[in-house]
Amino acid sequence: MAAALLLSAPSHATPLITEEEAKLPPPKGAVAADRRGILRGPKVEFISPGDSVSSPMPLVLKFESFGGAKIDPDSVKVLFLRTPNVDLTARVKPFVKAEGINMQDAELPPGEYTVRVDVKDSDGRPGTTIFTLKVAPK
Repeated sequence: MAAALLLSAPSHATPLITEEEAKLPPPKGAVAADRRGILRGPKVEFISPGDSVSSPMPLVLKFESFGGAKIDPDSVKVLFLRTPNVDLTARVKPFVKAEGINMQDAELPPGEYTVRVDVKDSDGRPGTTIFTLKVAPK
């Protein structure tokens, strides 16, 4: 019995998106990305993974604030864009720092996943990025 439990347990990877969530329909219409002029809000930069990778994978984003403001780690919100959207914030929260997100072992089923990350700085200015994770079959 104990051997069966050991074999079925994932190797310390942190689930980011489940099989059930991956099967949800994509959002209807285009995904809106707010790109108005020069903003002083924080910048969210997607660092890794690169193109198509297998799971578990590193999920790394860098936050940058401007004008002396600081990033508010409690304001970070992570959404898997589906119908309905899936809030991933609680799964990512342990890996969020003022500098960004550093989740080294994100577990996802094979497929393509559009994710939106929202953050605010200490002055309440928002910053957002949208990126696609491409997970190759094992």
